[in-house]
Amino acid sequence: MIGWLAAAGVALLPVTLGDRAARALARAAWAVRCPRAALALWQALGVGAGLGAVALGLVAAVAPLAAVFPHGMHTLARQLLGGQGLDGLGPVHVLALAWSVGLLGWLSVHTARVLAGTIRQQRRQRLLVDVVAEHLPAYDAYVLPVAGRVAYCVPGRRRRIVLSQGALDALTPVELEAVLRHEQAHARGRHDLALLPFVALSHAFSWLPAVRTGQRAVTVLLEMIADDHACRAHGELPLARALVRMAAVGQDPGAAATFALADAGVVERLQRLLHGRGEPGWVPVVAYAAAVLQLGGPLAVLIAPLVCVTV
Repeated sequence: MIGWLAAAGVALLPVTLGDRAARALARAAWAVRCPRAALALWQALGVGAGLGAVALGLVAAVAPLAAVFPHGMHTLARQLLGGQGLDGLGPVHVLALAWSVGLLGWLSVHTARVLAGTIRQQRRQRLLVDVVAEHLPAYDAYVLPVAGRVAYCVPGRRRRIVLSQGALDALTPVELEAVLRHEQAHARGRHDLALLPFVALSHAFSWLPAVRTGQRAVTVLLEMIADDHACRAHGELPLARALVRMAAVGQDPGAAATFALADAGVVERLQRLLHGRGEPGWVPVVAYAAAVLQLGGPLAVLIAPLVCVTV
């Protein structure tokens, strides 16, 4: 069982390092150069920690039932189906099983709540936009009749890219194209789904500073990924100018379910745009490999009982 415990527990190592390690990763220079690789690593850290905690409890719970974890899970399943209950498990093992079941339920409930809340907010935002804004087919965007400078996207299957009349008046054509490309990247990439697990973790474990740090870091990384998409046509300068114009006024689209142009990491993104994004080099390979290792252990533990049944 030692190997199975190690495979499940390796995903919890970053959690034990605390918020200092999370903040170091969030400020890492390589993450600015490779936001997609950094996002993949953050996703592996978040999902792997949750799955690892569940898997660790399961491995500890069935340890008295078999020498190999999958066989122990099969034995426990047969006992439960056969009406024998938790025979063979001591108080510590029952507590470990309760930990896994409770944690899985806790994460599932918060994920479902965040998902439902996000869907409600997106529907409300789309309804408000459809009522108040004018659709401009030339931009494939909706224009709010307000003087403030606003640019944001409401993701989802029926996405909305929203601009204000003030933004149209303030931006040059090239800057406007950069803004539209930025918001289109959010919508097409379904960045709301990439952020959702971290919002759920922040709700489920609001007392953990590392979780809040991870959510903020992922939000900024998603903005950088959208920035990269916007810069492909005309370079960094038009988007940087647009970002300054929009950030000078402030963004308040009115819902957490939206992605606003100047809503997160403005200073970091401006520095990245103006001083060069840098060459990724070999860093993405290492980051992706670390993500696979981080997520692979817990997944292997949780999938092993199902695979052994079919073999």
